[in-house]
Parts: sequence; C-alpha cells; structure tokens
Amino acid sequence: MIMQNISLADTLVIRKSAEAGIRLQSNDGTENPDVPMDQSNLVYKAIQMIKDEFGITDGIEATLTKRIPVAAGMAGGSTDAAAALKGMNQLFSLGLSTQELCDRGVKLGADIPYCIQGGTALSEGIGEVLTTLPKMPACWILIAKPPINVSTAFVYGNLKANELTEHPDIDGMIQAIEAQDLAGIAQRLGNVLETVTVPAYPVIAEIKQVMLDAGAMQSLMSGSGPTVFGIFAEEQKAHEAAEIIRTAGLAQQVYVTQPYN
Repeated sequence: MIMQNISLADTLVIRKSAEAGIRLQSNDGTENPDVPMDQSNLVYKAIQMIKDEFGITDGIEATLTKRIPVAAGMAGGSTDAAAALKGMNQLFSLGLSTQELCDRGVKLGADIPYCIQGGTALSEGIGEVLTTLPKMPACWILIAKPPINVSTAFVYGNLKANELTEHPDIDGMIQAIEAQDLAGIAQRLGNVLETVTVPAYPVIAEIKQVMLDAGAMQSLMSGSGPTVFGIFAEEQKAHEAAEIIRTAGLAQQVYVTQPYN
C-alpha cells in the first residue's frame, strides 16, 4: 500500500531520570483507558528494547501528548513507538541509522518502520520493505473518527481475500504521485478492508458520503478503520465538511490536516 504522513501528530518527550526504570505518563497526568501507561504501551516496549540492547541503566521518563485518535486505523501507537526509538537513539547518541532503527521497529509492529521513515512511501512485505516516493501534491485532508472502536483482528479475520474482485491500482497511484496529479491520486484510492468494516459499521459510509457531498475529491477509510479521510483541493470546503460531520453527530474527533513530508 501507499502510506502518507499528515500534519496531525502526537508529541513524545523523553528525559533521563534519577529514578530507575521507565516512567510513562500522559501530558495531563490522567490515564486514558485506551492508552495504558504501563509495559503494554508500545512506547514503553520501544524504550525497554533499546535499554536492554545497549545496556542502558539510566532511568527514563517519557511524557506522551496524544492528538492522533486512538484505535482509529491511523497507526498512532506505531508512530509513538517510532518516536521513542528515534528519541532514545538521539538521547544516548547511539548512532543508529534509519534502516537500523527500522530493523528494530518491525519487531514491535509492522507499521513502525514506515513511521520511522515517514514521507510518501510504498510499503511491501509486512511493512518492512519501503520505497520512497515523491511527496504528495499540496491538498487538504479531512480526518473524522466516529465514536466507535473497530477490532483489527475482527476486520482481518473476516476479510475474504479470495473473493475480492477489485484491488487498488497501486502502480497507477505511483504514476499519479510522480506526475503530481491530485485528481489521479483521488481516483485511485481504494481499501479492501472496507468490504468488512463498512457493512458492520454503516456510520463509516455515512461520513464518506458527507465528505463527497461537501466537495471531497474522494473519501476512504483509513487502515482497518473506523477513521475516514477525504481529500480536498480547497481548504474552505474541508472545514465546511468538518462542521457538517460534527453537527450531525457522526464524529467529534474531526481534524483538517495536510500531507506532511
């Protein structure tokens, strides 16, 4: 698949601490039940991996500010883990290359190598084979996450890959990106996981239709969902669509963003 950063981002601050071990906390001091502040968090696992490999005995204090919707099909946890790996590399002057960080990241999650590299990229294998592409042309990307959580295991477990008759045109998408053809990119958007998630959660289709009616060039579910994104050529139309979605109660986590390279 083709992967792309957007300007919506979490922030991770990592410091050495006199207190032994790893202390992970949220920015406001409270715990989100969907973002555990313990050993099960990917940030914690990434920091522990580096500490173990390089024999680091210093205590670590990590403060996470979440903005990316949680359990949303947007690789929020993976990008936080990528930040932890890059942060530990910098904090302790380990000298690991991007590829060496990716080699470690894939052990924690398939999306993490891409989140380390970023930009516009073709992702193959389980996510560890990355080919850098020209940056996506300027546009506005509307993000809307409805108030539901979708199990990734449910989506992949119910995907009938052998029954799929249409597949996204990846080669055509790469050509459109190389030509900086935004309309061509929009026309080639596709996500086979929608065949599972949309029938189970009709609100996804509702949000997609609102975006299209409001002027999106195209709209698609992100990853395994339930987040929906729409590509807009005009910022004003993106903001108008965002307001319609909020007012209709389809989603409250709604953001107007841009591609980020």
